[in-house]
Amino acid sequence: MDDSEFHRLKRLPPYVFAEVNAMKARARAAGQDVIDLGMGNPDLPTAPHIVAKLAEAAANPRAHGYSASRGIPGLRKAQAAYYARRFGVELDPESEIIVTLGSKEGLANLAQAITSPGDIVLVPNPSYPIHPYGFIIAGGSVRHIPVPGSTSLEEFLPALERAVRHTVPKPIALVLNYPSNPTAQVVDLDFYAAIVDFCKRQGIWILSDLAYAEIYFDGVPPPSVLQVPGARDIAVEFTSMSKTYSMAGWRMGFAAGNKTLIQALTRIKSYLDYGAFTPIQVAATAALNGPQDCIAEARNTYKERRDVLIEGLSAAGWNLPAPSASMFAWAPLPKEFAELGSLAFSKLLLTQANVAVSPGIGFGEHGDAHVRIALVENKHRIRQAIRNIRQVMADPGRAIDLYLRGVGDNITPLKARA
Repeated sequence: MDDSEFHRLKRLPPYVFAEVNAMKARARAAGQDVIDLGMGNPDLPTAPHIVAKLAEAAANPRAHGYSASRGIPGLRKAQAAYYARRFGVELDPESEIIVTLGSKEGLANLAQAITSPGDIVLVPNPSYPIHPYGFIIAGGSVRHIPVPGSTSLEEFLPALERAVRHTVPKPIALVLNYPSNPTAQVVDLDFYAAIVDFCKRQGIWILSDLAYAEIYFDGVPPPSVLQVPGARDIAVEFTSMSKTYSMAGWRMGFAAGNKTLIQALTRIKSYLDYGAFTPIQVAATAALNGPQDCIAEARNTYKERRDVLIEGLSAAGWNLPAPSASMFAWAPLPKEFAELGSLAFSKLLLTQANVAVSPGIGFGEHGDAHVRIALVENKHRIRQAIRNIRQVMADPGRAIDLYLRGVGDNITPLKARA
């Protein structure tokens, strides 16, 4: 017997990223200098005042016991203050905010709380894997809304209406994620207003993932769905300190909004965890309440990296849109390599250019014409990656031939498999 015998695991496809990760590990073990632009793992250090507060709190033995599953009061108040100053949204820290172990954990646990077997959830495709699979693990089913290109209300709302009209039973929830991972798409407040109006009329919950709220480049801060009047009647929003404060490994996030959904998440978490280590929550409170220079510095760093990447790849013959937010570029496959598909192209870049990217197919079938490039290396390393990719772009036929001969008969172009 193996793990495929287990009911919930049977519903999960093979993890696409594992193939690239395994190749990456083998390349590094062989001494190759892999430039990793695949995983969205921030390389910037957490600000010193946040680390100092962690050390100070950890030195207190009274902080070494169990914490509060829904978060210490001071941290929930700090998150409420953040929403007030950033979005103009007043939240009750007692009933409308809960601390989570990252936004990913929060969304997955809420899925467990609200999903019955056979329930259907609407999820854009491509999307971050936990958005659909959190509900699939919980026993639900997913109806995908294709959004491979730019998102506009004129495109999204009709697709949403069709999905609801042709789905039985009626969907219970809609997941939104803007700025988007992986596509870097952004939306405005009018977009949210129209979606809130539609979902209220249909009786559909909205679960918004706003993990990249502070990583934007063109002077237009991404809005919160909770800014829409009446949104809290049906919406809850997840945020994270991972990217905003470069605290990914600290596992600190929040859910805010609808009291019913917050209570459901609070109740199920009370069975599952005792909350994050108290000193981490104290440090997170200091991050939210303290100087915010580190956010602007990180934003500027990602913007500089974005500009180097976009300009360099364009000069190499690979044109891709400049993201206006998030820490990713959503790159259409160069036409010379389009028939390979995103997984094979990702492997080709790894073997021929020593550059790791994420295959778009890992975010859903509508992502297969793209790869995701993360801005998680410094400008020098990004320029090195561009030089390596330029060599691949200079002779596509040779690169494809070398790749195919190197991997054997198991990986062939998509058209050859059709």
